Amino acid sequence: MIRIANHFLNAKPVSLPALSVIVSTYQQPAWLEKVLIGYQYQQFTDFEVVIADDGSGERTKTLIEQMRSEVPYTIKHIWHEDDGFRKTIILNRAIQASVADYLLFTDGDCIPRADFLEKHLLLREANRFLSGGYYKLPNDISAAITPEDIASQSCFRLDWLVAKGLKKSIKNHKLTASSTGERLLNLLTPTSATWNGMNSSGWRKDILAANGFDERMQYGGEDREMGERMTNAGISGKQIRYSAICLHLHHERGYVTPEMLQKNAAIRLKTKNNHAEWTTFGIEKW
Repeated sequence: MIRIANHFLNAKPVSLPALSVIVSTYQQPAWLEKVLIGYQYQQFTDFEVVIADDGSGERTKTLIEQMRSEVPYTIKHIWHEDDGFRKTIILNRAIQASVADYLLFTDGDCIPRADFLEKHLLLREANRFLSGGYYKLPNDISAAITPEDIASQSCFRLDWLVAKGLKKSIKNHKLTASSTGERLLNLLTPTSATWNGMNSSGWRKDILAANGFDERMQYGGEDREMGERMTNAGISGKQIRYSAICLHLHHERGYVTPEMLQKNAAIRLKTKNNHAEWTTFGIEKW
């Protein structure tokens, strides 16, 4: 006879978060700290953060341990050794470590506005993934943003950014669009609704049906390729670049090589020509 302890019988069921936020990072603890602070001030609070760490050092590990004691949400740290650009591999591990039915993917240099998660949850649909964008900042303004600026949301105000030296641009509409304006701009933008690693979300079942990210791929369209497989399977993109706002902090991309770009382009072309819905180089290895 199987005996079950009384404390298990009387235990309350554990509720899973409505959203898992998967944040990729590599050797940018100062930027990651600002991002994690951004999630501390979200209007929607039923979420976990899963950090997909492509081999950062002790400073990042120490930061995450510190932030765990300061923020109200759960942080999971998924890490592997630094062996070159292996973002797709660690993202697949982060997907496996996440628990929600809906997943949002972003980067550790993208500070979310307070309504960022709420917008993704409100705009999600069956058989769709959401395609967001970012507002890119120069290095001096990126460095100038303080925890207080994030808490007050002043760093998302155009007047604050202009006072810090931001130049005029048509892209400024991302920060100032009204609810009606953002919907119109989402419809009018010529930018395709692709899977963008810094700001996209989708249903767990749809991502698993595509077998996650292709682990052969390095920098250059590695995120979009998974979205292309999802699109081939009938999961189309929905444009939300003017609705879900995040500030992209400046960083260099010294790790990019022509060979990476050529290899990834060849894989994406094959995905397109074969109308592929699945990769054998993803989460499940066949």
